[in-house]
Amino acid sequence: MSALFALSPLDGRYSNKLEELCGHFSEYGLIYNRVRVEVAWLKALAAESALTEIAPFSPATLTELDTVVAQFNDEDSAAVKEIEATTNHDVKAIEYWLKKRLSHNAEVMKVSEFIHFACTSEDINNTSHALMLKAGRDEVLLPVLDRVIERLRELAHLHAELPMLSRTHGQPASPTTLGKEMANIAARLIRAREGIARVSLTAKFNGAVGNYNAHLAAWPDFDWESFNRQFIESFELEFNPWTIQIEPHDTMAELFDAMARANTIAIDACRDIWMYISLGYFKQKLQAGEIGSSTMPHKVNPIDFENAEGNFGLANAVLRHFSEKLPVSRMQRDLTDSTVLRNMGVGFGHSVLGASSMLRGLGKLEADPARLAADLDACWEVLAEPVQTVMRRFGVANPYEQLKELTRGKGITRDALLAFIAMLDIPPSERERLSAMTPAGYVGKAVELARRV
Repeated sequence: MSALFALSPLDGRYSNKLEELCGHFSEYGLIYNRVRVEVAWLKALAAESALTEIAPFSPATLTELDTVVAQFNDEDSAAVKEIEATTNHDVKAIEYWLKKRLSHNAEVMKVSEFIHFACTSEDINNTSHALMLKAGRDEVLLPVLDRVIERLRELAHLHAELPMLSRTHGQPASPTTLGKEMANIAARLIRAREGIARVSLTAKFNGAVGNYNAHLAAWPDFDWESFNRQFIESFELEFNPWTIQIEPHDTMAELFDAMARANTIAIDACRDIWMYISLGYFKQKLQAGEIGSSTMPHKVNPIDFENAEGNFGLANAVLRHFSEKLPVSRMQRDLTDSTVLRNMGVGFGHSVLGASSMLRGLGKLEADPARLAADLDACWEVLAEPVQTVMRRFGVANPYEQLKELTRGKGITRDALLAFIAMLDIPPSERERLSAMTPAGYVGKAVELARRV
């Protein structure tokens, strides 16, 4: 189908930007991971000497089983879907496809009924979903987030010493540096990124309602819990021994909440940078052939930050639904999670699109030192803060009130401020120090903090 007819822009307009995610979160990705888990389970059973009814596989058969996974392709997934059309059960279709795919192998056929042995569909599904999330996070989401953080770090270091007028409540406030503001964003995203990476994704492999009922019916004296723990941990997942039929999705919710938190920080950053562009603190590098407005030829719009904000918002709407819905299941199992889980790629897709757009926007930014300096030079009233603070130190009566009367709600010139300082009853060296201050020089530890990120 042409991308022009795709229902979702993720599969249409933006499909070429999300190819990496498709291998993980598409129907193909889910089928592939189910095959991966089923094959690994069969190999694990055959390798366990205590399960004497399952003969160990020869090196040739082990190689063939590995090849089934390594060379799994779109034709294989289509064959699985064809079987599913008859079974009307997606996981059972995997079992039947594997039996057909390996029908020529006498060793496998001898133990073919141990494919999907003692498993409920959710044993395969929850492990597959955890593997999909792990790969999507580690191989796609975190790398693009790292590039955003690195670009913010570059801007923080590049502009560490470039003074900038702050705005609190939209009004002129104590100066900072442009680099320090970029460092603030980077530091927040670094912390959020650590939260995403820190989530330990759990999986279960304990049968129909989580008690190893079928396992123990077949081999009552075998330590299935330890065996299945080792199996899950072989995928670098955390084993969850306490479940109903489904793994309760709590760590999924933790991951989605962590992603949404990072996206929210990014939304805040995009809005602030949008404002800095509007104020002229940043200019945007021109792109050859790009049009800003269909009627106003002069415009260079901050479209990348607007696109990022929209995608982060869409991602969070989906991610927050995931984290609220997925941990809830009636009794031991209901299917309300099934459709929701098939949309994990939507949350990831909009998150990755948002980060990619933000990165593209950050790459176009060029500071305008002259514009920044002009804003600072027009706001000498911001030095009311250091003046009244020094007055407090030396016991001058009503320092705040005096500066409030002098500056609140009105601009003040350098000369007027110097005249006020000259009349202060404070040590001459302090009057001299205050008189030498400028808005551009009143930045505290901003330079140091910007360079430390």
